[in-house]
Amino acid sequence: MTDNATRSEPQRSAGTSSVVSRDGTLIGYSRAGTGEPVVLVDGALNDRRLNGPNPRLAKALVSQFTVFTYDRRGRGESGNTQPYAVEREIEDLDAVIDAAGGSAYVYGISSGGALALEAATRLESIRKLALYELPFVTDGSRKPVPADAAEHFDDLIVRGRRAEALRYFFTELVALPAAMVALMRFMPAWSKLKALAPTLSYDARVIHGTGSGGPLPTDRWARATAPTLVLAGGKSPVWMQNSMRTLAQVLPNAAHRTLEGQTHLVKPHALAPVLNEFFSN
Repeated sequence: MTDNATRSEPQRSAGTSSVVSRDGTLIGYSRAGTGEPVVLVDGALNDRRLNGPNPRLAKALVSQFTVFTYDRRGRGESGNTQPYAVEREIEDLDAVIDAAGGSAYVYGISSGGALALEAATRLESIRKLALYELPFVTDGSRKPVPADAAEHFDDLIVRGRRAEALRYFFTELVALPAAMVALMRFMPAWSKLKALAPTLSYDARVIHGTGSGGPLPTDRWARATAPTLVLAGGKSPVWMQNSMRTLAQVLPNAAHRTLEGQTHLVKPHALAPVLNEFFSN
């Protein structure tokens, strides 16, 4: 738990649970299963209402663990107290871990993994940490992430240009082909993604300083000493696989593993056994 943090008891109604983060923001979460607690941290453009990777993964883990999924700040049933800061999101995760009993295993995917990693430098309550494909760029195999991405997202959202913010995210941060992104606006989920577009600047701030194409900072995560498993998919882009190998090398207590046949949209049946083994041993 962060120093001097204040907590309220978890609130529950109609199947929904919530905790109050340090700055008073209500954070909605769900729990299922039995066993040791595992908290799952979502990446960009996901919340518990969407059929994203973490809700599906939770179903694959509940036979072994008590699994907590939660809506990150500004999403779903969680509040969005301003001004935003990465430290506030770390406090949100801390509040969920507190609701889980005061300590937990933590798994994060993409920018949610980056958030979990930042939290591990501050929270001793994270017992083990598993990370899947954090969106870092550590070589020249793709173009760098724009250094001013967060500010650009803020500008687009203020001007009401949510669709453009999504296109910018998919082309400049995810590095998808522009033609593919142009077709995405015809997908049924596009309107739901637009609703979450204001949080894209949050994810950009979480990964700030890791997308230049140069070496990762050797001291940024020096205090993240919990046992850590860094994962990548064998069919994911080369830049993603390379960055995860590099990350495992700079962390103080990490191992690296490739999930053959997997992409960034990792399948729960491939990931769950790996997490079960790591968190259980």
